[in-house]
Amino acid sequence: MNTNTEVLNIMLKEESLRAFDNFLESAGEELNRFLDGVDKDAYNTAASLILEAQSAGNRIHVTGIGKPSHVATYAASLLSSTGNPAYYLHGTEAVHGSCGQLVAGDVVIAISNSGETSELKATVIAVKNNRCRVIGVSGNPESWLAKHSDAFLYAGIKNEGGPLNRAPRNSVLTEMLALQALSVALQCEKNWDAKKYVTCHPGGKLGDCLLYTSPSPRDSTSSR
Repeated sequence: MNTNTEVLNIMLKEESLRAFDNFLESAGEELNRFLDGVDKDAYNTAASLILEAQSAGNRIHVTGIGKPSHVATYAASLLSSTGNPAYYLHGTEAVHGSCGQLVAGDVVIAISNSGETSELKATVIAVKNNRCRVIGVSGNPESWLAKHSDAFLYAGIKNEGGPLNRAPRNSVLTEMLALQALSVALQCEKNWDAKKYVTCHPGGKLGDCLLYTSPSPRDSTSSR
C-alpha cells in the first residue's frame, strides 16, 4: 500500500466555481460601498466615549452573538495589543453572571448585523442597567441596537455573497473593518509605537522583527 500522500485531481463543479467568483466580486463591491459611506463623525464619537472612559479608569468590553461573537473576540484582542486593553463579554453568559466583569462607566461594543437579535437585546439592557455605555456596530441604522446605543458604527451590506445569501460573510468583513478602523485611531491616541507594541507581542515572527529593531532595556539604561 502506498503511504505517500496523494493529491486527488478533483475538479470543482462549474456551479462551485461561479459561486467562488461571485463571492469575490460581491466582497469587493460591498467593501467599496462600505468605505464610500464611512461616517468619520460617528467614529470620532465612539473613540471619544472610549477615551473618556479610560481617563476615568474604566475599560472596554466587546460582545456579540453567533458569528459576531468571533468578531468580538478578535476585536478585543486587537485593541488589547495596540494600547487599549479590552475584554470579551460573552453574548449570552452576560445575563447569567458575566456582567459581573463590568464596572459602572465601562464601554461595551456590541456587534449584530441585524441589530435585532433577541439575545443581544437582553445583554445590552443588562449592560445599560450596570451603568455602562454602549457602542453599537450593525448593518441596520434603524435597528433596536442603533437606537439604544450611545454611539453607532454602521457596518451594512446588501449581499452576504454566498449561494443562499444567508451565512455571514460580507457582513463579518465590514464589522471587522469598522472595528479595525476604530482601533487605528485609538492606537494613535495612545502613541503606541513599536517598543510598546513588542512588550505585549514578543512572540512569533512579528515579535522577532520588533525585538530586533527595538532597543533593549540594557541599551536604554547604558545611554543615560
